[in-house]
Amino acid sequence: QVQLVESGGGLVQAGGSLRLSCAASGRTFSRSDMGWFRQASGKEREFVSRITWTGNTYYADSVKGRFTTSRDNAKNTAYLQMNSLKPEDTAVYYCAQSATTGGKFVYWGQGTQVTVSS
Repeated sequence: QVQLVESGGGLVQAGGSLRLSCAASGRTFSRSDMGWFRQASGKEREFVSRITWTGNTYYADSVKGRFTTSRDNAKNTAYLQMNSLKPEDTAVYYCAQSATTGGKFVYWGQGTQVTVSS
């Protein structure tokens, strides 16, 4: 059974930074892609970033240049460094894991709230 546990969310002022972590267990981590998604109140969940098991990264246009995703395969942990945060970044952030590299995200964490005040 795969478990993904996010941490690091909280309240921050606009322009500030937060670092989210996603600890994975129960499945080979190093051969999976890890993703970050977010869902703002009243909106659909949207893609934020993806990092392949080889370290290639992809970002939504809305976060390019401000967010950086990384992973530590030895610690089975993925990260999302969020800088220059804006009020519109306020959302519940979820991490996800694919079953195979390049595949769909099939495992999801419980989410962590990020609130950016203006």
